[in-house]
Amino acid sequence: MQLFGCSVPQIPMPSVPTYQPTATIPQRLEAIQKYIRELQYNHTGTQFFEIKKSRPLTALIDIAKEMTREALPIKCLEAVILGIYLTNNMPGVERFPLSFQSHFSGNHFHHIVLGVHSGGRFGALGISRREDLMFKALEFRTLMDLVQEFEGAYRGYWHTLSKVRIGQYVSHDPHSVEQIEWKHSVLDVDKLTKEELRKELERHTRDMRLKVGGRGGHREVRVFSGLVKVSRRRYKLKEPQAGRADGDDEFYSSPPQKSSADINGYQIRV
Repeated sequence: MQLFGCSVPQIPMPSVPTYQPTATIPQRLEAIQKYIRELQYNHTGTQFFEIKKSRPLTALIDIAKEMTREALPIKCLEAVILGIYLTNNMPGVERFPLSFQSHFSGNHFHHIVLGVHSGGRFGALGISRREDLMFKALEFRTLMDLVQEFEGAYRGYWHTLSKVRIGQYVSHDPHSVEQIEWKHSVLDVDKLTKEELRKELERHTRDMRLKVGGRGGHREVRVFSGLVKVSRRRYKLKEPQAGRADGDDEFYSSPPQKSSADINGYQIRV
């Protein structure tokens, strides 16, 4: 490529992963994570892809396809949608949203990854500025083990994990018009004992397994061990605040009060 008479090197476009028929599920997940890393984390302050969590799955899959065409940097929520799309042809892998709220120095911070479950083991796909707050190999025996792994990573940055939100398994049907259930369980980690947290995560694991046999049905959010019925809400894209860059992960704080305009809770930078 020539520009003003000078040779400008071509920037290689990341390629969507392809697999050998003999590739194992862990190998395929690692290839997907490698592709997500190659897209790079979006530090620009501009969100390139509009993600509305209330959209049906088929619309979010279309956005994921656009991500692969444009190959622009992404943030953690976009990485979750991309991970769902890239694992859709892997029926042996169940996917679910796994989000975290931490606090540090009086501020709250939000992050999300795509939890994965296959062959009796849990792992995660995602992107972050921090190496230990995204990909987790498919090697954790329980959901508790996976959550504790993330909790330990947060402690390494002097963050206290306060909430964990866990969704239901996501359909493998790319044409599904159902919405992703982003927070089937909402756990106040800092108010639960280790044993209470373990029981709640075991209960959620059972709930996810039940959904595999029959998707859909009445939606409800579990807070601790109680049931709180919630209605579906529509979200609008939140504009970046003056003097702040758009962000979406563990070192970005939420405002003191969230309005209904905040589409995903991963947008406000400190």
